[in-house]
Amino acid sequence: MRVGVLTGGGDCPGLNAVIRAVVRKGVQEYGYEFTGFRDGWRGPLDGVTVPLGIPAVRGILPRGGTVLGSSRTNPLNEQDGIRRIKDNLAALGVDALVAIGGEDTLGVATRLADEYGVPCVGVPKTIDNDLSATDYTFGFDTAVGIATEAIDRLHTTAESHMRVLVVEVMGRHSGWIALHSGLAGGANVILIPEHPFDVDQVSAWVTSRFRASYAPIVVVAEGAVPRDGDMVLKDQSLDAFGHVRLSGVGEWLAKQIEKRTGKEARTTVLGHVQRGGTPSAYDRWLATRFGLHAIDCVRDGDFGTMVALQGTDIVRVPMADATARLKTVPPSLYEEVGVFFG
Repeated sequence: MRVGVLTGGGDCPGLNAVIRAVVRKGVQEYGYEFTGFRDGWRGPLDGVTVPLGIPAVRGILPRGGTVLGSSRTNPLNEQDGIRRIKDNLAALGVDALVAIGGEDTLGVATRLADEYGVPCVGVPKTIDNDLSATDYTFGFDTAVGIATEAIDRLHTTAESHMRVLVVEVMGRHSGWIALHSGLAGGANVILIPEHPFDVDQVSAWVTSRFRASYAPIVVVAEGAVPRDGDMVLKDQSLDAFGHVRLSGVGEWLAKQIEKRTGKEARTTVLGHVQRGGTPSAYDRWLATRFGLHAIDCVRDGDFGTMVALQGTDIVRVPMADATARLKTVPPSLYEEVGVFFG
């Protein structure tokens, strides 16, 4: 059997660990051959491949990014996209496809498997941790660690100047990174997309901290929205999956805080640094286990499924269930950490 492997959407730490595990077990245990597809769905769409065997995966476990490259290509929007993928898979002798990605990448894999009969297995990847049916996605732990370290560092400079520091982290529709890093980093305010925020309340919390001779840190997810306003966009352009470009809510919020409190406020946008660099030990562990179980799905012919973490077990779930809705922060959990606000 020949198995194709692709990594789609935004890169994140741990992708190479999955690739390595899939190939190592597939070759050593099952005698499979592998084809690596370049740049996400663009690879099978245009037939662009790279050699993928044990020599190619040596030494990649601690590396960030993906040796296969990635993109936000959506073959469902391309002319004859499905036919081109099926024709290229047949021409290359690829019998099954392991798709490693988030909501959009796995959404395409779901349709290919369920509607067009393409044998696909999914592996959940996103630093946002917003895929349903899995407790955690790899990449999330590393992103939270990076954001927490940044918040730790910002405390000292905020205190030196007694100013407000607003930290904008990633999180389009879910606030998992903001919630975890904000709590771990001792932030005084945490704002997430699931809970529209009141600027006056945020300003009151900031003022309260200054009364205690303490410089406040505000952590805000890029998709957070003011209660009486609209989402702040970088521009109006859309990617291949119809997503707008976010970023800017941190700077907007800092200006509003200055206006209402009279205190100096500065913004730090962590951006892509959250998903770059070396994966944490946990993400290497989780990604490796996902890869090992994904190739077992291929061996068993269990296509249309995604490997998922539930408790400490790796299980198989229908990809359609995993991509049907996003996993967002429940109100009860957000209320739980509210004791630290202000």
